[in-house]
Amino acid sequence: MMLNFQKNLIVVLLVALSATFSNAVLAQSSNKKQRYNVAVCDWMILKRQKLGAFELASELKADGIELDMGGLGNRETFDSKLADPVEVAKFKDKSKEFNVGISSIAMSGFYGQSFAKRETVKRMVQDCIDAMKTMNVKVAYLPLGNQCDLRKNPELRPIIIERLQWAAKQVAKIGGVIAIETTLDATAERKLLKDIGCKQIKSSFNFSNAIENKKDISEELLILGKKNLAQIHASNTDGFWLENDKAIDMPKIKKTLDEMKWSGWLIVERSRDTTQVHNVKANYGANVAYLKKIFQN
Repeated sequence: MMLNFQKNLIVVLLVALSATFSNAVLAQSSNKKQRYNVAVCDWMILKRQKLGAFELASELKADGIELDMGGLGNRETFDSKLADPVEVAKFKDKSKEFNVGISSIAMSGFYGQSFAKRETVKRMVQDCIDAMKTMNVKVAYLPLGNQCDLRKNPELRPIIIERLQWAAKQVAKIGGVIAIETTLDATAERKLLKDIGCKQIKSSFNFSNAIENKKDISEELLILGKKNLAQIHASNTDGFWLENDKAIDMPKIKKTLDEMKWSGWLIVERSRDTTQVHNVKANYGANVAYLKKIFQN
């Protein structure tokens, strides 16, 4: 009788240990870091540098936000809260509360302002780098907007290169990179990065730019190369949701990025359905869900 009891006890212990091991493996698997994470631009979901961006991103099922430095206009630097320790603590708390990360710190003010001509560019960039350090974010997003379109204004190339080389030295001090977006195709942008000659300056690739240049997105990614790619704005101009956009072959793009062994943030900027362009939750919820379906399943 005692022998049977011992046998039964051993069986119970083995079952318990097996269950514990299985649960541990399951937990490890469920916590495994994603190769691709999906974010939304805080300014495009109408939460530019607002704490509510984290909650809304969570509702949209996004993994993170691209956090903007704030408006620029004619100011000497960005209208940013990220230099205030009290505000910074609030942003960090909200990020943790909603389990929503920060893909990058954006200088979206340069969509409409000249990176080549503004006199206080060094202060602006340094403020962004300081915010990166404070928020523990390794990527800054710098769009070279309309006034620095190198296809239309090639004479600005020397000053842009000079300023980016200076910026590279500053961001290197915190181990970060600056991801630039240009209107150039991948071949020309790769040449620009080579001329800059700093590993801290990389590309923020935008699907819509490749489409506008009448280029195949996957081929452009391959030309640009893994080492030059810091992040991806994974959307087109407004018109259709990503899942309905015939100009974007998302499974092919994933296959290309897989083969490149690239990993990082896919950020939804636009691709809003123009029949409901102001419906933030519908547009960004649909696009986030589609990217996760393709890239995370």
